Amino acid sequence: MNGLLTRLGYALSRYIEKPLKGYQSFSSTTPERLRQTLQPCDVLLVEGNSRVASAIKYLTHSTWSHVAFFAGGDDPDTQLIEADLQDGVRTVSVSRFAHLNTRICRPVGLTNDDAAQVIAFMRGSIGKTYDLKNIFDLLRYLMPNPPVPVRFRRQMLALGSGDPTRAICSTVIAQAFQSVRYPILPALTEDCSKDQAREILSIRHHSLFTPRDFDLSPYFRIVKPTIEFGFDYQNLNWADLPPKPDLNPAASARKLAP
Repeated sequence: MNGLLTRLGYALSRYIEKPLKGYQSFSSTTPERLRQTLQPCDVLLVEGNSRVASAIKYLTHSTWSHVAFFAGGDDPDTQLIEADLQDGVRTVSVSRFAHLNTRICRPVGLTNDDAAQVIAFMRGSIGKTYDLKNIFDLLRYLMPNPPVPVRFRRQMLALGSGDPTRAICSTVIAQAFQSVRYPILPALTEDCSKDQAREILSIRHHSLFTPRDFDLSPYFRIVKPTIEFGFDYQNLNWADLPPKPDLNPAASARKLAP
């Protein structure tokens, strides 16, 4: 029975991860430029184009449906770590997301020791797999817009046994940052002892984190490759205007060289 459920789970996961037609990318960033911008411990948000992505975007009220962690390293094919429905936690290249809209979220003030611990946590999670024999965890993604009240949508993503890869991709990354007490979107409580109000941060359970939480977090800086490498709107070429002269012919020649 477990073997049958696993086969059904793989078939269902392939179906809900199949790309949908009509996706529009607004990104002008090349994989090389994206890779040059990313730094270790950066979180890469991704706007997916699959059935499961549509469901996650609806349930989280966000354009971001997936998240990957940049671990760095010399091998470009293993610099990103993500949680995939079929393959579990794995390494992928930055170019995997080149055709999709992305956003970089960078933790601010993370110490070198804590950064190394977060990276070690993520690399230690590689190989963890999604339990595909529990197809009930996958059935929730069959309807892009399930009729679920707003207050219950986030909890709907956390169904399952509690394994980091049993929910969505953001849970294992949330665990990595929580392992060094780096905040994402902690719950706030108020301590009124000693006649002085004081905010206390409480860690939210990792299974309740979604990709958009890294975007909303006040502790992560939004980094955009186009701006980081210099941007001058006056040098843009518009379709209804004559093309601007090339101000750096030597650089253009290098780009065109085989």
